[in-house]
Amino acid sequence: QVPLVESGGGLVQAGGSLRLSCAASGRTFSDSAMGWFRQAPGKEREFVAGISRFGDITTHADSVKGRFTVSRDNAKNTLYLQMNNLKPEDTAVYYCASRGPYEGINYSPEGYVYWGQGTQVTVSS
Repeated sequence: QVPLVESGGGLVQAGGSLRLSCAASGRTFSDSAMGWFRQAPGKEREFVAGISRFGDITTHADSVKGRFTVSRDNAKNTLYLQMNNLKPEDTAVYYCASRGPYEGINYSPEGYVYWGQGTQVTVSS
């Protein structure tokens, strides 16, 4: 088991910003590509953003491109998601997830081995 702990969620007005963090422990953080997913009530879990092992490659879902930015600090074993210009449709539980060692970014939840417990993001209109 590889603990991943998200933080930084909360309630924000439309147009506001939040920064999510995901702290990893128990392994070499830089061995794995990481991803952010979200799940709204009644909907499937969807890919938000992914980042390669050393942060040189990032990808974002079209729905968040230009507003959200994924990054990582391997020295701090931490993954981030900067979310700007938030919209009510961004309301969801946000999860960080880890790929297996030396695997690349994957857009499907099934491609991830370890998951955090999730953090709620609520955007009011």
